[in-house]
Amino acid sequence: MHWPRPRCPSPLQHQLMDSGLPSDSKLPVAASAFEGPDELPSEAMTVPDGGLRAWTTIAGAWLVLFGTFGYIYSFGVFEEYYALVYLTNHTPSSIAWIGSFQLMSPFALGIVSGQLLDAGHFHSTEIFGDISQVFMNPQLVSFYPFSLRFSQGLGMGLGLGFTFIPTVAVCSHYFSKRRGLASGIALSGLALGATIFPISDHLLPKIGFGPAVRSTGYVVLAAIIPGNMLMRARLPPRSQRPGAVAPNIGSFFTDAPYMWSIAGLALASIGVTFPLIYIQLFATQHSVGSSIAFYSIAIMNGSSAVGRIVGTHLADVYGPFNVQIGCTMSTGALVWAVLGIHNTWTLVLVSALYGILSGLALAVACLASQAKSPSEVGARTGVAMALASLGFLTSSPIQGALLTENFLWIRPTAFAGSLMFAGSLVLVWARLLRTRRVSSHRV
Repeated sequence: MHWPRPRCPSPLQHQLMDSGLPSDSKLPVAASAFEGPDELPSEAMTVPDGGLRAWTTIAGAWLVLFGTFGYIYSFGVFEEYYALVYLTNHTPSSIAWIGSFQLMSPFALGIVSGQLLDAGHFHSTEIFGDISQVFMNPQLVSFYPFSLRFSQGLGMGLGLGFTFIPTVAVCSHYFSKRRGLASGIALSGLALGATIFPISDHLLPKIGFGPAVRSTGYVVLAAIIPGNMLMRARLPPRSQRPGAVAPNIGSFFTDAPYMWSIAGLALASIGVTFPLIYIQLFATQHSVGSSIAFYSIAIMNGSSAVGRIVGTHLADVYGPFNVQIGCTMSTGALVWAVLGIHNTWTLVLVSALYGILSGLALAVACLASQAKSPSEVGARTGVAMALASLGFLTSSPIQGALLTENFLWIRPTAFAGSLMFAGSLVLVWARLLRTRRVSSHRV
């Protein structure tokens, strides 16, 4: 069946709106998000909203996110193992560069991979990203510790940067009314992978670094190969779509609420990764119990699935800015709560609460809601995320340097928690400017 193609945002723009910005079927929030007279996406969008190919694409995206982003989110396990066993002659700061590159890459390279998707290079971009992640896995360089920074950090991060945005964006090719449900199902693969891989890395002290990492590498291959076979892009390249207009990126930098939003999110990004990277090491250092400490990352990532589901609903009701500010402040408090971990129950509680609140984060929605038209959504969010990614790059190494080889935990905790609170205050100011512009407190 042939579907007519009216003017519409690119698939990357759809995905970015789906990451927290309510869909066009919920006009009280979505309609107020755009300030200009440009067109809004309509319910008559040429999407099938289901069907066999649509759901097989969702299944493929689930598998790819399980094996790629899910694996990256298990780095806290490697941080502890490297610091205490495998790279004892390296400082926590130098080890943390590996994880920080991985966390930065999806945001820094999102603009590039999104443009490649819009240009019609979906499968070639996916394959390049997957190959980079698999073959730069530390399983291939397990006997050369120095090269871990290049392989596991830069190499795998590069692969993820070219995989994440196209994988999630392609889901919006097939859904309109059920777009949020479809994206949520696909992203649940991330949450499950980030739960299972930390548990499987429990093999590290039992069978050794090389065999353990290679075994998880086989699981990654088993996920991404069928995942790529199942996914199909439906929309034509941007150049073949009628009415495609390039946004004026220069105007973004004179938009005060937008720039203050970036500043607040950048500050928060420097502090938010502290529990994800260091909570397992903290628990082990404070004799909470090596077995339960090993599962802290899994608990954190598993509970984040709850936050992802609840966060979108709360954004529909209260507005993404209001939810993001409360989430940032609460997460800052939980960073300080890490110092209170002294037994199994406190470790489980802090891990679970942090996972839920980190899943609630709606940074993408806050940025996308400031677009003056749907054609700006992808560009505004991509530019902001690229700038904010510098926070993810520098956060863990700075925290590691503050930690030192003597494990002075109060220093990185105070640094991360204070920046989270500072970021939330900057977001309050950005929200104030935003409410004055749109004459509404539901932003």
